[in-house]
Amino acid sequence: MKAVALLSSGIDSPVAVYLMLRKGFTIYPIHFKQSEINYQKVRRIWQRLKEPFPEKLEELIVVGSFEYQKPIFDRLIELRKEKWICVFCKFTMFMKATEIAKEKGAMAIITGDSLGQVASQTLDNLLIISLATDLPIFRPLIGLDKIEIERIAKEIGTFEISIEPEEGCNFVPKHPVIRGTLGEFKKIYREVFGKEC
Repeated sequence: MKAVALLSSGIDSPVAVYLMLRKGFTIYPIHFKQSEINYQKVRRIWQRLKEPFPEKLEELIVVGSFEYQKPIFDRLIELRKEKWICVFCKFTMFMKATEIAKEKGAMAIITGDSLGQVASQTLDNLLIISLATDLPIFRPLIGLDKIEIERIAKEIGTFEISIEPEEGCNFVPKHPVIRGTLGEFKKIYREVFGKEC
């Protein structure tokens, strides 16, 4: 079983990757790079996860956020729809992850989503973001709370790396949309990409 996984320097996604490695998946981790500091943390997290699963965790795949996503965010700002950046950020991550999955013969996408923790993880926004892919999305943390996730992160040795100082997101808007509607998203998508969603 092969899957791709979104891997950040945060606490949640390394735990999600670990849980699915434990299930026997071969995983291609994908990192959307915004800064060198965060990237170096992700490299160390990847190395820590690889120790118990040397045959199952593949090489880290790096996508440059400034090259791949910033033009889309700039267009949202131009349209005065910057509050949608977080939703489009995750949506475009899923688009790219789907492309990579198909190249690798992987059949699913793994994320560290935990319901309601941040703007892109409300039920309304998860529904929209899920439309970015035709692959199954595995969210092994969806029903866990922060304390449970942190406990696993400490057990597997990624927690201390994740909580080290890092740069915040370069793109997060002041007031991100919490409950996006599908109709409005599709309209904005059309304006950004010049085609239907």
